[in-house]
Amino acid sequence: MTNLEIIGRIDRSIAEEFEIDMEEMKPEKTLFQDLGLDSLDIVDLVIVLETAFGFKIREEEGIRKIRTLGDIHSFVIQKKDELESIPR
Repeated sequence: MTNLEIIGRIDRSIAEEFEIDMEEMKPEKTLFQDLGLDSLDIVDLVIVLETAFGFKIREEEGIRKIRTLGDIHSFVIQKKDELESIPR
């Protein structure tokens, strides 16, 4: 899966779950102010991402630093790259 495909999946998953217009899904948009999510929505957001990508992120330290949609994109791409670099 390419980075663009990952970004598209993230955007579609979040837009669908939280009923946000896809036009609003821009990297610079903040989760709370621009997209209207609240602290309870973040729990659902984590579950949406875990389901979409098949890996756990609940315990990740980096999740606390996420403020924008672009931060989510970077976080998931980095997590995917880390998982792909682990020998099987």
